[in-house]
Amino acid sequence: MRPPQFGADITNQANNEPNLPAVMHCTRMAGRAIIRVVGRCNDAQENNNLDLSECQLMQVPDAVYHLMRHTALKGCNLSSNVITKIPPKFAVKFSLITDLNLSHNQMSKLPEELADLAELERLDISHNAYIALPHVVYKMPKLSHLQAQNNHIVDVEVERLQEAPSLQEVDLQENPLSARCHDALQTVTTLRIRVSARQIEDWEDLTV
Repeated sequence: MRPPQFGADITNQANNEPNLPAVMHCTRMAGRAIIRVVGRCNDAQENNNLDLSECQLMQVPDAVYHLMRHTALKGCNLSSNVITKIPPKFAVKFSLITDLNLSHNQMSKLPEELADLAELERLDISHNAYIALPHVVYKMPKLSHLQAQNNHIVDVEVERLQEAPSLQEVDLQENPLSARCHDALQTVTTLRIRVSARQIEDWEDLTV
């Protein structure tokens, strides 16, 4: 009896199903991503800092909450993925974190439940799709540093920003802030606000 020719079988199957190589590649990629996530969860159990950056995540997997259930996380890095939203239960599962990095994703809002992150001091939502600062950032009791640069933010509730419990520094550079909002932010003296120099539009330049 001739031994089975696995290589030939796969080649024939690939010829019959032209999408098979792409499917197999995606499966391998997904497998590597899962291994990477599990490995980083194991690391977090040792150092209390969960780094899931560049893991091709569209959301925080439920398995992560399970793996971290006995770990008092202090930091969580979810940057450089394709995450569109954070679920309300995030604040319950990771209630002790002081540093949260959500930069370089595809988010446009945050759940109000994140106000329950009572120890959070630093939040990075830069390089996302926000058109306004999420309302929850005004309510976080210990949030002192907020990075929101490189979004699509046009307007900011300046008074609420000034009334935020602990805010000391806000980075709003590289956002298309309106002229009114830009000017109002520059009058704030109770906290440090970074904004880019505003580009005058052609229709605003009366000398043209």
